[in-house]
Amino acid sequence: MSRIGRLPVEIPAGVTVTVTPDNYVTVKGPLGELKQFLNVKGSYTEVVDGVKKEVAGNLVEVEVKENLVHVTRKNDEKNVKAMHGLYRKLIANMVEGVTKGYSKTLVVNGVGYKVAKQGAKIVMNVGYSHPVEIVAPEGITLDTNGNTDIIVKGINKELVGQVAANIKAIKKPDPYHAYGVRYSDEVIVRKEGKTAGK
Repeated sequence: MSRIGRLPVEIPAGVTVTVTPDNYVTVKGPLGELKQFLNVKGSYTEVVDGVKKEVAGNLVEVEVKENLVHVTRKNDEKNVKAMHGLYRKLIANMVEGVTKGYSKTLVVNGVGYKVAKQGAKIVMNVGYSHPVEIVAPEGITLDTNGNTDIIVKGINKELVGQVAANIKAIKKPDPYHAYGVRYSDEVIVRKEGKTAGK
């Protein structure tokens, strides 16, 4: 069994998890609703009365019992093991997202670099000849903390991470002064500047 996949996902109070026959998992909670398609169709070998038969069906099964979600797999093939752990983790992330939510903090560092919130969008001055405007996609809220921090919040972990990565890509930190946009917990490996020759 996959070490991640075999662990049941606990459903907290106020959260409902439903699985449809066409392999859609829907998680509803206090912060919103998330939906995930499970691409688990395939064929597997099953022994019936001592005879091996090739059966078409779901390679990974998701079952909701009382306040737990159980994810099981049909065999121990490498790709099935990978699906087992992946879909269990995605469901766990959805449950956490609709109860607590996710957030990532980015730090803008540089001489004259600053950020400001204007309505629903963020305006960044990061050394370009023009300010850069960032509009939050649906399901994401952007906020600032002072004039150097950007906070990305949402219930979808994948979307929060992608939006944060897109903002960071606007001005990647340089290795000499670390000027640019970085994650708050990111460590920039600094290079030593060139010294004047004699």
